[in-house]
Amino acid sequence: MQQLSLEKFQEASQVVSQIAHETNLVYSEYYSELSGNEIYFKPENLQYTGSYKLRGAYYKISTLTEEEKARGLITASAGNHAQGVAYAARAFGAPATIVMPVTTPLIKVNRTKKYGANVILHGDVYDDAYEYARQLSEEQGLTFVHPFNDLAVATGQGTIALEILRELPDADYILVPMGGGGLSTGVAAAAKMLNPDIIVVGVEPAGANCIQQSLRQGKVVTLPHVNTIADGTAVKTPGDKLLPLISQYVDEIITVEDSELVVAFLEMMENHKLVVENSGLLSVAALRHLKRVKGKKIVSVLSGGNMDVVTMASVVQSGLILRDRIFTVSVLLPDKPGALAKVADLIGELQGSIIKLDHNQFINMNRSESVELRITLEAFGTDHKNQIVRTLDEKGYRPKLVGTTGTYSM
Repeated sequence: MQQLSLEKFQEASQVVSQIAHETNLVYSEYYSELSGNEIYFKPENLQYTGSYKLRGAYYKISTLTEEEKARGLITASAGNHAQGVAYAARAFGAPATIVMPVTTPLIKVNRTKKYGANVILHGDVYDDAYEYARQLSEEQGLTFVHPFNDLAVATGQGTIALEILRELPDADYILVPMGGGGLSTGVAAAAKMLNPDIIVVGVEPAGANCIQQSLRQGKVVTLPHVNTIADGTAVKTPGDKLLPLISQYVDEIITVEDSELVVAFLEMMENHKLVVENSGLLSVAALRHLKRVKGKKIVSVLSGGNMDVVTMASVVQSGLILRDRIFTVSVLLPDKPGALAKVADLIGELQGSIIKLDHNQFINMNRSESVELRITLEAFGTDHKNQIVRTLDEKGYRPKLVGTTGTYSM
């Protein structure tokens, strides 16, 4: 494949439909009200293997010769492409070896093995795994299936755009997560070929914005390091075959901080009952950056939902803190019987829920004058938190907030 074309996207759509299902758009009343737009989600987190990656992997493998498949397939992936290749390889009866970073969430590793692939853990980030996979490909004569820097793979991913515009032909914006560039290239090119006026926005994590940096410098740039909880898009170097196409078809690139992904995860769980991994939430967090866009039909691509429960628990807790639903306050009280009970009763009257108490008797040489009590509690939100802190101050407990807390709003 030397170039992308609408005919190839349509062909890929027919091929991909043999194994992937069409994920219908989900209207978001919550984000529509917050943003002043019509917001829809393309829930590829509900796709087979839990992400869009199955599309590109299956279409790419379908273009290989029987000899190329028989030699065995190999790829490198942070998890989602791994599962896509493993699942597709099994469908074609081809053996597959997957090299994954050692930091890959356990759920992605186990599911890749479940689909019959041989999994090798190597390196801290995708780029380390990629180099090792390339080495094994040359040494063992395996057919390499690149997770993004391949036009056939990008064409398979672009079938998402065909489905979006078939269901919502008058969409004004498509927001798409960016890692190495395969998804954004395919979606943007297919969307523009169908509707040149549609605006496609790529979204990268601020700690792994290799595409944004490359476009700014007019060449492929390798970041010295990446730092983001969006592990699926933690890529140091974008695809050199894709960068010119991204420059041609993607209208804008937005970067979001990890803290924005944490809040988006909590909001998606609370308002839509959808589990979306951090990389898949990039296009959701980016909605808050479109402050001047009003009255438009916007589709956010939820690229995946493969998230282990340990990470999920950590993100939920961080989200509660950022939304002022959990906070810690330090108060001073005399070291006398019943003093702690009075504070607890006061918080109870204010409908605060105490989670943890930490009693420090040694903050003052004169314990009878004052000791420190650190209270971690749950509140309804910022206003409720402020009410509790204000009342504690009025009662003479001299409250001080402990740790980093902060509100987050549209």
